[in-house]
Amino acid sequence: MTRPRVAVLAMALLGGGFLFAGGARASAATPVSCASPASIQPEPTEYFVSLADHAEHLAHVSIRLPQGGGARTLAMPVWNALYQVRNFAANVEDVRAQDSSGAAAQVRNTTTSEWTITAPPGCVVVSYDIHLDVPGPFGSSLSADGGFFNWAMVLMYAPSLRSEPVSLRLLDVPATWSLRDVHVLGGADPGKVEQAVGVAHNYDELADSPAEIGVFGQSEFRQDGATYHVVVDGDPADYDMAKLDALMGRITHTAVDWMQDRPYDEYTFLLHLPHGSGGGGMEHAYGTALELNADRMHESLLPLASLSAHEFFHLWNVKRIRPQSLEPIDYQHERDTRALWFSEGVTSTVGNILLARAGLIDERVYLQHVAEEIAELQRRPAHRWQSAEDSSLEAWFEGYAYYRSPERSVSYYNKGEILGVLLDLRIRQMTQGEKSLRDLLQWMNLHYAKQHLFFPDSQGVEQAAEAITGKSFAEFFRDYVSGVEEIPYDDFFQFAGLHLVTQTVPVASAGFTTTANLGGQPEVVQVDPNSDAHRAGIAAGDRVLAIDGKPADASLDDQLSQMLPGTTVKLRMENRKGQRNVKLHLGLRPQTTYKLQDVPSVSHEQRAHRTAWIAGDDESRGTP
Repeated sequence: MTRPRVAVLAMALLGGGFLFAGGARASAATPVSCASPASIQPEPTEYFVSLADHAEHLAHVSIRLPQGGGARTLAMPVWNALYQVRNFAANVEDVRAQDSSGAAAQVRNTTTSEWTITAPPGCVVVSYDIHLDVPGPFGSSLSADGGFFNWAMVLMYAPSLRSEPVSLRLLDVPATWSLRDVHVLGGADPGKVEQAVGVAHNYDELADSPAEIGVFGQSEFRQDGATYHVVVDGDPADYDMAKLDALMGRITHTAVDWMQDRPYDEYTFLLHLPHGSGGGGMEHAYGTALELNADRMHESLLPLASLSAHEFFHLWNVKRIRPQSLEPIDYQHERDTRALWFSEGVTSTVGNILLARAGLIDERVYLQHVAEEIAELQRRPAHRWQSAEDSSLEAWFEGYAYYRSPERSVSYYNKGEILGVLLDLRIRQMTQGEKSLRDLLQWMNLHYAKQHLFFPDSQGVEQAAEAITGKSFAEFFRDYVSGVEEIPYDDFFQFAGLHLVTQTVPVASAGFTTTANLGGQPEVVQVDPNSDAHRAGIAAGDRVLAIDGKPADASLDDQLSQMLPGTTVKLRMENRKGQRNVKLHLGLRPQTTYKLQDVPSVSHEQRAHRTAWIAGDDESRGTP
């Protein structure tokens, strides 16, 4: 049963209008000094965030450092969420400081993302304004409707105090808004004003606890000894909360059972349902932020189920079963890692196992999905020279459209998911079905996550596979993980009574190829010189905003290929000259299709292997 949870935050103003330094902007933001607001729980770093000017996408941040002396340094992260350097200091305005007497302290911008404050010993308050208008799970936004905060994109930190406790208080919150974060921080008490106060053990924990504030749908359910919160920012006409609870319940129960572990007491799903472009999810230790186009929700809940299963399993794989190369977190520089094929790709492998195990997809859909992933890899010429490890290492290039093109790269998500499937089959083959990918992940959870250790990237995965099987996996990792040998798919699928069938067929073509960054619009990377698209003036770098009046997303190329040749499509395009409408008649192009089919005379043993494989179970344990 769904019931609303409304925790109203009526924050009393401590003063009237407040004029910020320089007279640049008048605001009703509550002033923060060394004396007020009073500390409910004093910490080495105290954050105050005023939402008085939410309609202007502007937050007013004050950082109170109660102790210290001489020069103090504050830094703004340039990395968070995506594997891209994004200098969030670009959104910061008017950095200023005052000491315990209220006198102005010296502030010097020493680098683009670092400030030095010189003040007498004792308390100092550093304040600034920050513009927040990047929606979605990988951004931070504030508007008349509400806000979503990834705190590393909003709050500076003192490097010398990064490992010390921090507190956070929201000020000037509209009385009709509610708050939900993905980690119930100490001090939070539903239904009271203090809900807006949180205490985290350190800055890293705060950065991993995004918050949603505004008017939204909420529900909660208890299952397997834990409490789950479902928060939806969207039009109530676009979703049924009871169905969302049921869906999340099936996924979470299945995953906890599969891992035989539940490393949390509370978990929160923050779901955004925009009617425009956008999509994706961002994992956190105690929750996830998800975004899905609202129109897709009306068509099917399967895209949401797939996204949720992937992000939920991340609470083990990457948040707790974590590669050494990603530690310690560096907010100022990219960290090179060769393990994303496992941390992201194999998480997708498990996500689909969970969907099948939970009864959300059947064998036909599961096999079709695996075949489509193989098709995606094989159609990218770069698979001949870029390995899964190299794709992981070069994740930092994903912000560049050409890098994402088929000629330049493969996706560590895509190849990693395929490698997860093949690794599962090879483990089963070597142990006659008695061990599987499930055992590998449980072993890594026990020997790394629960010991608070990090695994040594691909080598750690190889060692785990060998530990559970007693067999060597050197060849598998040499040829397919760090190498680019062509994968003999039938050698793996034969165990489950399957083989890969290929066929070249004509499909519809718009005359161009696109690629899309996470949550972004498709961008044209290649145009056929003899196509209708070329004659219409479409060029590399153009972005496709909409197709036939609906927002375009990363699936645009597949969507077009499934239409009938000769179909007329209406595209809304954008480039540096502005937006325009384009009509195209779809042509033809040859495409190789892939399908997993039964081998001739499938044996009873092979069918048993297949059933256990798709269900994610060891045959010695029986299928669910």
